[in-house]
Amino acid sequence: MADMIKVDDLAGEIVLAVKTYTEEVGAAIEEAVEETAQALAADLRETSPKDTGEYAKGWTARKEGPGRYVVYNKKKPQLTHLLEHGHAKSSGGRVEGRPHIGPAVDKHIPAMERRIEQIIERGG
Repeated sequence: MADMIKVDDLAGEIVLAVKTYTEEVGAAIEEAVEETAQALAADLRETSPKDTGEYAKGWTARKEGPGRYVVYNKKKPQLTHLLEHGHAKSSGGRVEGRPHIGPAVDKHIPAMERRIEQIIERGG
């Protein structure tokens, strides 16, 4: 038989249940975001253009705050925009971009969003 709760204690029990739910969901979402950031960095290491390989090896994820991660290139940050979108050559003409960041983001972010929706529905 379920535990009996006095009417006077009902509000406190509801607050406790909501707090527990929130903490469990928050922890699960934090884990999902971290795993997504790490997977995105790993994917970028695999799919980035490789001349010397230093640019591709430079991808990493860093925690910026609760539930917030930044994926960036630690070794060659100045190349990300140039390689993704292309650039003009000093001798004239243009170097075409090699999209690798956008496709990786398009792959990982929707999957993370679906995972977070499932976490919320499950309650952690």
